[in-house]
Amino acid sequence: MSTSQASPEYTLYLFWISYFSGKMQAYLNYKRIPHRCVEPQWSGELLREILPNTGLMKVPVLRTPLGEWLADSTPMIDWLEARHPDGKVIPDDPVQAFFCRLLEDYADEWLWRPALHYRWSYTTDQQALSRRFAETFLSSQPAPNFITAALVRRRQRLIYVDGDGVTAQTRAHVESIYLDTLDRLQKIFEHQDFLLGDKPCLADYGFFASMFRHFSLDPTPSLIMQQRAPAVFAWVARLWNARHDDAQLGHWCAAGELPPGWDAIIGDIGAAYLPYLLANARAWRDGRRHFDITIQGTGYRKLPVVQYRVWCRERLQQHYAALPDAQRAAVDDRLIAANALEPLLADGRIASGLYDDVEPPLCKPRRYGRLEMLRRFFSGTHWRVPVARA
Repeated sequence: MSTSQASPEYTLYLFWISYFSGKMQAYLNYKRIPHRCVEPQWSGELLREILPNTGLMKVPVLRTPLGEWLADSTPMIDWLEARHPDGKVIPDDPVQAFFCRLLEDYADEWLWRPALHYRWSYTTDQQALSRRFAETFLSSQPAPNFITAALVRRRQRLIYVDGDGVTAQTRAHVESIYLDTLDRLQKIFEHQDFLLGDKPCLADYGFFASMFRHFSLDPTPSLIMQQRAPAVFAWVARLWNARHDDAQLGHWCAAGELPPGWDAIIGDIGAAYLPYLLANARAWRDGRRHFDITIQGTGYRKLPVVQYRVWCRERLQQHYAALPDAQRAAVDDRLIAANALEPLLADGRIASGLYDDVEPPLCKPRRYGRLEMLRRFFSGTHWRVPVARA
């Protein structure tokens, strides 16, 4: 359902404090893709325009100049790369392209838990961000701001902290994901401007999602970044300001090669993220809603099964299967060294069913009755509940 007339520019619907909104803003800016940014109201554009056109009450979403609606930052970037080739962020080299996709997926999904933990577990952070919620896209709610902010704090903590496996027993490990990532990135950015060399690649934008809107701006993790990893703090600003036609930008490293600092990150992926994706996919296949897993010696209990992350694993397997034989051997060597090949391929393809009726990032419009609109007004779209697309 799109009644809007074609516009010469894209419209990016976003929240200015949103994880993936910052990623898409930086990417669109780098590519110099004409766009305008709109922060929707919960009971306004989000409910009445974005939901009917995407089936989601989430941002970022993108409306194209032709009136198409796009959602999900990872396939959105693929879609835009094909239509705006200047300043490409995905290398032509198959080895580099595969590992860029692997690091982007890891950064998007595995840094989510610590990013939401720091925002909603620490008093200073939750007070500041809940106030931001209340004064912007929830400002049309009838309750006073202090009540709205308190409700936001309770909801966000229940869903993204208590409901996502962050407990007294797991908290140190959750925070170590952030701290270790800072250390990995600090070593890289002490020697080069971006992850793959002297210009941004897809992996940069994966890490930027959490490192910009959450870790570099929320009070507690921002102070940690400034003190522990100043080169990462500088990279955040550098990537935000990067434009593909800047004459000062250089090149990626030679085809077939990866910077030495990537090995430690791929090691983290093999030790933690891919085993998690495998366990999540098995639980989805078995029809479970929760699962237990021990990651790097820390036991997580009753983690929610996330359909989207079953699709993430499918997609990584597809990119792996598409590698030419010669390049697959080189990829295998790195994955085996990181204990990452087995959890990537174990049990074969476990189908998510997430996008069976639509090709992402394109969205299908859907009609909602009054009762369903009322339900969505109060519940929104839960981040981990399976998505039904009409």
